[in-house]
Amino acid sequence: MRSLMRLFSLYLFIVSAIHGSFVHRALADGVTPEEAKQLRDEVREMFYHAFDGYMEHAFPKDELRPLSCQGEDTIGNYALTLIDSLDMLALLGDRERFTSSVEWIGKNLRFDINKTVSVFETTIRILGGLLSAHLIASDYATGMRIPSYEDQLLHLAEDLARRLLPAFDTPTGIPFGSVNLMHGVDEQESKITSTAGGGTLTLEFGVLSRLANNPIYEEVTKNAVRGLWARRSKLNLVGAHINVFTGEWTQKDAGIGTSIDSFYEYLLKAYLLFGEDEYLYIFQEAYGAAMHYLHNDPWYVEVNMDSAAIVWPLFNSLQAFWPGLQVLAGDIDPAIRTHAAFFSVWKRYGFTPEGFNLATLNVQQGQKSYPLRPELMESTYWLFKATRDPRYLDAGRDMVASLQYGARCPCGYCHISDVEFHKQEDHMESFFLAETVKYLWLLFDLAAGPDNLVENGPYKYVFSTEGHLLPATPQISLVREHCSYLGAYCRSGDSRQKSYTSDTSFSEQKNYTKEYGGRIHTYLPSDTSYTSAPFSGFIKGVCPGLTHGQKFGISYLNPTYTHDDNSDYKDRDRGEHSVEERHSIVIDADQDDGKEQSDNSEYKEDIRESVDSGSQNVKDPAFQVMVFNDDDGNRLTDDSNYNQHDRESGDKRLESHFPQR
Repeated sequence: MRSLMRLFSLYLFIVSAIHGSFVHRALADGVTPEEAKQLRDEVREMFYHAFDGYMEHAFPKDELRPLSCQGEDTIGNYALTLIDSLDMLALLGDRERFTSSVEWIGKNLRFDINKTVSVFETTIRILGGLLSAHLIASDYATGMRIPSYEDQLLHLAEDLARRLLPAFDTPTGIPFGSVNLMHGVDEQESKITSTAGGGTLTLEFGVLSRLANNPIYEEVTKNAVRGLWARRSKLNLVGAHINVFTGEWTQKDAGIGTSIDSFYEYLLKAYLLFGEDEYLYIFQEAYGAAMHYLHNDPWYVEVNMDSAAIVWPLFNSLQAFWPGLQVLAGDIDPAIRTHAAFFSVWKRYGFTPEGFNLATLNVQQGQKSYPLRPELMESTYWLFKATRDPRYLDAGRDMVASLQYGARCPCGYCHISDVEFHKQEDHMESFFLAETVKYLWLLFDLAAGPDNLVENGPYKYVFSTEGHLLPATPQISLVREHCSYLGAYCRSGDSRQKSYTSDTSFSEQKNYTKEYGGRIHTYLPSDTSYTSAPFSGFIKGVCPGLTHGQKFGISYLNPTYTHDDNSDYKDRDRGEHSVEERHSIVIDADQDDGKEQSDNSEYKEDIRESVDSGSQNVKDPAFQVMVFNDDDGNRLTDDSNYNQHDRESGDKRLESHFPQR
């Protein structure tokens, strides 16, 4: 049984000023259109303050120390912050710096280095940054085409991905957490990885496969997702950490935050970008389970993946991406409520701490920092885009004020080591430029009258978990069963690469490994072996084009059910239910067929009415005091054990290998 006492009492408080001496305008003031333009320009200045500080004091090292104005090597010492910032330069229309940055990277960046890197971080930051910039620099339709550009970033991206491939050589298909770019996987490498680390690679590798005409990148990451999902519990929950060789869960805490978050995110986004129903099916099942077992409206808790017993009544700062994901899935109402709760934590402290205990309503000990995370800004942007509710502009204004007052330092923006005292720390993650200021700038630009690539460009864009722009071009978004680029030719069913569709390990797919000098080398088929295979068997004909979900911008959530707290989730499919068609605002292609438009007009009107009514009925941000009990009826508090020993020991083993994001 689920060891949870629902909402025991309600405690409301409204915070009118951010913690400490920080004074700002109240939310009731409202953001005017003119102020939205001023805030957009202020965020632009924030970006350049940090970017120029990096270029002057840290480049070409990975990241900036903004207090001491020095550089540091954090991932691979290959100009990480510059690569992570490329598409933001393009968004701002900075042709000069975008061009010079792309040209420098094309001439100077190399990955044949003896460096062990995180597969996850290297994929989302470096690989994603290179692919996004390539897609902008190579396309006249973006308005940022570089005449002298000759696909250098794409070649670098494929070289990097090829060096990451040995990590996937495991019995489960789930990759190692780290790999050496020159020698492969060390024989002493940990066999434990996070769910997010193994399941947040599909967008970048999938885009690369379609651009490079090489299916192997997409298939190994798809197999990793299959490997994780095949080991879900009977409740359709996944844990936080898993052994990539045995497939056994080493940490069974299920949640939507640390170590799991972007696994959910990439299930939906892979469907939206690639149109493959397998991702949508898994997302439906995973999302339904999360909302049933993890959702304690408006908060989310962590539970045991097998029993659903609460093990951690904590708001984790990484959970703040969830309302934005719900917007993409069309589940607006719970997104509004959850965002209001999460933002109330920001209002209380001026920033969101890494952990906020829901049983005590205090910052969790040891989790008081704010490393400039973007997740709350991301959800704020998506909710404003979906509802146009001005409260999200007010929230964005408060975030800008907090960053300017509490985090700005001589050469950039600093981590906050303690949100209660606003103590600064000498570090600035590259994602501050790739995501945090990007989502704030997009928010205010949208309010001021959008003039950017995302809102007015030739394509609809899906944002990666690092905030990189991945366009839904025909070359990327048409699934293999449909058409080649521009829909000129359709493929026959026999042309698919059947050898890469099973849920088997990479080593079982006729790849050969041998140990040498303490390293495991994986020998892959040469590039030329894939050059023509995916395009064989084309037939001239009428192309079916985009999938239904891509065409109309619709994704379907699981059926909604009425159930009491003790109902069996597994039996819900036998009860009464109704299916709701939900609206996704990402892939919303224009329609030429008048009949198809009219067929969906009533549905789209219902969506608008639902969004409008939802945005009007949400109360001001408020904390709800909740009482959580364990299986013996003992109250869980800040001092309670609730599997903390296992959590801490697991985190200590992993922190050197896997990022907590």
